[in-house]
Amino acid sequence: MVTIVDTVSTTQLRPRHPEKVNRPDAVSPPKPDWIRVRAPNTRGYADTRKIVKENGLVTVCEEAGCPNIGECWDKKHATFMIMGDTCTRACAFCNVKTGMPGALDANEPEHVAEGVSKLGLAHVVITSVDRDDLADGGAEHFAQVIRAIRARCPSTTIEILTPDFLRKDGALERVVAAKPDVFNHNLETVPSRYLTVRPGARYFHSIRLLQRVKEMDPTIFTKSGIMVGLGEERHEVLQVMDDLRSAEVDFLTIGQYLQPTRKHHAVMRYVTPDEFGGYERVAYTKGFLMVSASPLTRSSHHAGEDFAKLQAARPARGR
Repeated sequence: MVTIVDTVSTTQLRPRHPEKVNRPDAVSPPKPDWIRVRAPNTRGYADTRKIVKENGLVTVCEEAGCPNIGECWDKKHATFMIMGDTCTRACAFCNVKTGMPGALDANEPEHVAEGVSKLGLAHVVITSVDRDDLADGGAEHFAQVIRAIRARCPSTTIEILTPDFLRKDGALERVVAAKPDVFNHNLETVPSRYLTVRPGARYFHSIRLLQRVKEMDPTIFTKSGIMVGLGEERHEVLQVMDDLRSAEVDFLTIGQYLQPTRKHHAVMRYVTPDEFGGYERVAYTKGFLMVSASPLTRSSHHAGEDFAKLQAARPARGR
């Protein structure tokens, strides 16, 4: 047998974010001590990684470079990302690969359900890349994943974190009809930063999306989150809280934006833990059932524990 090694070709691998290659570097300030986390090196982390790889699953924990991956995977908590690893949007903050995705995997719903079963998850979070190339934005695929998990793991509660299904008529109805326990759609930032941070989305469409979920099925908990440190003002964050409450959103998350690479949006500033505590107190006064606000808060961080608190909070509020 002859092994040929190509040492001549100048063909380069496709960049992860081709649309950002020619942008000038955006330099962020050094990370403060309260942002730092330990490297993942536990047995639980290794076991979770093995299950994810053996089942051919994609996780947002890895693709988005989540700082909490060590903590969550040590507890066998993983957030599955469906419909591939390539997103049709090119948001300035996100580390998920961009480009034209491949065809949907018809076996993925069963593979995800198998992964949920092997990890023994009592609560699972399912998210996805944006699939603007699909007629329904991937709504039916979301529904199939939910149904597959229900069939395989009937006691597992299901939280989904969806794209905005912009200009995809009937898509939201398909997902809601599958009856997830929590419907999450992140606003990501304040309206004034959308053109720079999230140019493919529309702020009030996202607000309306969350409102329509409640209109269609009031029993589903709704959730949304934003990042801070992107140049927003405090009064803008408070206005986002009011907009979400007008849509009857139950759960708000606020976390610090961290720059994935120098080609991504720079961190404008690091918000202090005390400021996060202030946001949390204000949010509760505005009527949210559950609030998580800290530098390392992410949408699916402690999702299982938070879901139990949501369930307890609803009857306490008479809802």
